[in-house]
Parts: sequence; structure tokens; C-alpha cells
Amino acid sequence: MTIHSVLIQKLLNTNAHLGRRVAADHFKAYTYGIRNGMAIIDSDKTLIALRSACAFIGAMARQKARFLFVNTNPLFDEIFEQMTKRIGLYNPNQNSLWRTGGFLTNSFSPKRFRSRNKKLCFAPPQPPDCVVIFDTERKSSVIFEAEKLQIPVVALVDSSMPLDVYKRIAYPVPANDSVQFVYLFCNLITKTFLLEQKRFGGTAREDSAAAIPSTNDASKIENHREEAERIEESKSESFGFANDEVLVVPYESLTPVSGDKAEIKELLDKLVVLKFNGTLGTEMGFDGPKSAIEVCNGLTFLDLIVNQIESLNSSYGCNVPLLLMNTIKTNDDTVKVLEKYPKSNIVMLKSFYGQTSENESYPSDHDVEFLSLMKRGTLDALLTQGKEYILVVGSDNVAAVIDPKILKHLVQNKIEYCMEVTPTTSFGMDNDILNASQQKFQLDKIARNSAPQSMDKFKLIDTRSLWVNFRATKRLVDTDALKFENYSVSKGRETAAGSTIRFFDRAIGINVPQSRFWPINATSDLLIFQSDLYTYNNGILVRNAARSNPVNPSIDLGPEFGQVSDFLSRFRSIPSIIELDSLKVTGDVWFGTDITLKGKVNIVAKPGMRLEIPNGVVLQDKDISGPKDI
Repeated sequence: MTIHSVLIQKLLNTNAHLGRRVAADHFKAYTYGIRNGMAIIDSDKTLIALRSACAFIGAMARQKARFLFVNTNPLFDEIFEQMTKRIGLYNPNQNSLWRTGGFLTNSFSPKRFRSRNKKLCFAPPQPPDCVVIFDTERKSSVIFEAEKLQIPVVALVDSSMPLDVYKRIAYPVPANDSVQFVYLFCNLITKTFLLEQKRFGGTAREDSAAAIPSTNDASKIENHREEAERIEESKSESFGFANDEVLVVPYESLTPVSGDKAEIKELLDKLVVLKFNGTLGTEMGFDGPKSAIEVCNGLTFLDLIVNQIESLNSSYGCNVPLLLMNTIKTNDDTVKVLEKYPKSNIVMLKSFYGQTSENESYPSDHDVEFLSLMKRGTLDALLTQGKEYILVVGSDNVAAVIDPKILKHLVQNKIEYCMEVTPTTSFGMDNDILNASQQKFQLDKIARNSAPQSMDKFKLIDTRSLWVNFRATKRLVDTDALKFENYSVSKGRETAAGSTIRFFDRAIGINVPQSRFWPINATSDLLIFQSDLYTYNNGILVRNAARSNPVNPSIDLGPEFGQVSDFLSRFRSIPSIIELDSLKVTGDVWFGTDITLKGKVNIVAKPGMRLEIPNGVVLQDKDISGPKDI
């Protein structure tokens, strides 16, 4: 038997696959089928969810995060007690939780209770960084409170879980909450904790004293809140969206990084990379996350960013971790793609916004979501590891580069916030001064996307690559200055990601080459990167030096090529396009192997006609409407 078969058999022995007679519609993704009127939970999906949950708990334990384990089912008491004792979280004087509404959200309010024969257990004044719930059906109120505080929740869910509760759980584990399965789950949590404690030393109990702030600390928190109110008032008076400006620095003017590996290692050890991974490939007919689409030489979006980070860590002996922000719809497929990288330092996170975008024409506000993530407790853990900056990478830009040259400039100049921008086609061609000297730009002149209608209206494009200083973010979190309700981005607004730049004192933009921004929104884009025009080196796309034209060819494929599967079937092999200027294909057209396209090529198949381009043909400056034109 394989290891996978053994694991599945263990799950079946715990009756984890037995659901309820009612299967909610949103839970059907986890069901294998219906038998005798009872939902059968897919054990493969349960196993994937267990891996994700344990990976997240392990990452939090590694960062010495604060955990709140919630259980009110007396059947699990003994299991619960054994687990907390082994991982060092058990306290015999506080092993009973008082079930009261607002336990988390009212933790800063004074409380007085009258009770008989009841034990009160008050957690430290600081909220937990993670909540783990074993009897989710009984503790939905805790889930609602945790969501208000943006605390990630790991919880068991069954087939009857209501949608309004389920969507608030960051890491749901679909399973029947039998005693056997709860024992298995607690055993996995225990082993995860012990493994992390063995690697890095110490237990949760040893750090508990440090987690409880003193009276002086409480007064400091209150002072921070008063300061935050003054900051917010001053911002509301002085900031107006139309008048907001950002200084844009040319990439060419940045000081180069020396060839000293020790210097580069010191820089990269301060960095964390966060990639948003919530975009589906639905618009391209791909059933799964867009990041799982093959881009170049059989590598996906995810492969490119992982290979780039692995190359840096290997070359310089540094430790740059990758955080992946998934959604419910992208998480499972992403786990499968990353199974080939068991030794990589990858932490899977789940988006609290729960939004999965099918189209990045108007993407979600990634920088707002990043700052919300920092408020959940991740920030303190990263600071304790010596991390100073985070690079936030957009979901579909395949050309994003982790550049030590930019990081060096940020560190030397104590920059708190930096957005990578690139000129629009029309503005960049007419403004060579932009590449030679720094300029100030109003934020309403920076487009959030590369849609064609943005090219003439805006001067710059936000590449969705964002560098943020952790200590500056910590200052904003401690003063409670991060309030996003006044800066929400509507779908109809095309302006740049300036909604969070206002919070930071030292913020700039860097004008990077256009080669750093190549979003893939259609199969026409795939044709460019799967052709001989691009190769990859250590996760970075490299343009073929044989092409003399600095601009990529213009490619327009008809709706027959719109879906990824149709695109792959209509090209037996991708043509050579090094010398191609433009290509337009309309109708039922099929391409053979070893085809070369040069100049301007226009191929139109008349309605009802199948037009096949034969193997080995060279088409240069051709208008083709039938076999005789080839």
C-alpha cells in the first residue's frame, strides 16, 4: 500500500467521511456523493485540508504566536487536556472557559460576573493570533467575533454548516466530528507543535509571561490610541484624493548592488515575499487558479516565483520565505502544484475577504488586504525573525522580479512604502525625461490595470508589486491608524493603489522597465510567453536577444482560441515569432509544427471552412483567407 492509501484508511477508520443528511450547497465541493440519504465527505479533500491547517498552525507556532483552543464538548475534554499538556499550553487553574458573548471583542472592557461554582478564565489582554475550534456548531459566536478582530480560525466543519459561518473560517477541515477524528486532529496538532519546538526551542508556556503586558504597557496602548485619533483627524483635514502626489524615482538612478554575496545576503534576509493567489482562470476557460496555468517551458506562475526565491536562497545562503494568499476556491489546486517543493519555505494563508476574482481588469485592493493581514498577528512574528520589508506581488504578473537593487535603496533611504510603476505606452514613448530624473505624479494619474482604455487616460501603470516596511506598519497597527472604510476602491474606479499610500510618511514610486510588468489576461498573452521569444532563468523570464524590436508583437486571437484547452489543441507547436510584428487570427484555424511567422500576418478562415496551416511553413507579411494564399 502507498502512504496515501494508509492515510486515507486511517481517516476512514475515524468515520471522518460520514456527513449529515443535509448537505449545504457550498459544502458540495467537499462531498464524494450521497449514500442512504447521507452525505459522504471526500477523504482526499479532508486530507488536503488537514495538511493546510497543520501547515498554518506550524507556521504560527514557529513564530511563537498566541493560540486560543475552543472546546465545549465534554466528550473531547480528556483529548483536549492531553494535547494542551504536551504542547505546554495547559494551566490547571484555567482549564475551564466561561462561555460569554463578546469574550474576544469586549476583551478591553471591564467585566464583573456573579456565578456559583463557575471558573472564570480570562486570556491575556492581547487577542490571540489564531483560534482553533473543535465543536464548530456550538461556537459560531466565537467565529463571528474572531472575524471582527481579523483573527484566522481553524475549525472542523460538517456538511450542514451554514454558509454565513463557513465563509468566516480561514482553514476549514471538512469531517465528521467523531471522537476518533478529534483525537487524530489533536494528535496532528500536538506533533506539529512539538516538531516546531524541537526545531527552534522553547514552549508556549515559556513565552506566556512575555505575552502579558504590564500596566505601563496598557497605558502606552491607550496613549497610542489617542495619538492615532489625532493622526486620523489631521489626515482627514489635509488629504484630498486629487491633490495626493507620489515621488517617482527612475530605476536606472538607483545605486547598483555590489557583487559582495555577504551584502546581498544581509539585504535578502530582511525580506519576505507575499503573493496574492486568488484569481481564477475562468475567463480563459481554465478550471482552477490562474497561477496554475503553464506559462513557459511547462512552468506555471507559481513555479516561476518559487524557482526565483529558491535560486536566491541557494545562491546567497539567505532565507526569503514565500507567503501565498489563497482563497477557498484556489487553495486546494495550489497545494497540489506546490507538492513538488517539499523543502521550500512556503506558508499558505487564506484571504479573509473571501473574494476570488475571475478577471483582474479591476483587481481587489491587494495593499489593503495586505495591511489587514498584518493586523492579524503576522506582523509581530515576522519582526521577531528580523524581517524588515515585505514585497507584495500581484496575482497575474509573470514578470515580477525580487530585486536586491530596489531593496537596497529602500533600506538606505528608510523608505516606508514603495510601489513599482511603469509608463503607459503613449506616455513612455513621449517622455524620455521620466527615465532620467525623478518626478512627482498625482495618484489619479496612475492606472490600476493595463486595460486598453487606461493607456491614453493615465501616465503610469501600477505593476501591483509593492514594498512595505514592517516597522512603519507596526507603528500604524499599534496606533490603530489603519482604517480602510474611507479608502475603499470601487470596481468602477481605475485609479492606482493609493488607498494605503496615504498612511505612510516616506512613500515613493519606482519607475521600473516595462519588461517587469507582463500580466496574462488572455491566450494571446500565453502565445508570446510559450513561444521562442521568451525563456526563463532561475524563475525570471528572459527575452530572446535575437529580437531587435524592443516592443513585443501584437497578437489578436479569435474567440476560437479563447479557452486554454482550445488554444493548446489548435497549436500542435507554438510558432517562432522572433521577427513577428503583428498576428491576427479569425475563424476555424489550426496550426501545424515548426511554423515561423514574420512581419504582419493576418489569417482569416471563412465561415464554415477549416483552415490548416501546414508544418514547416514560413509566413511573412501575409494575408491568408484560404489554402491557396499560403
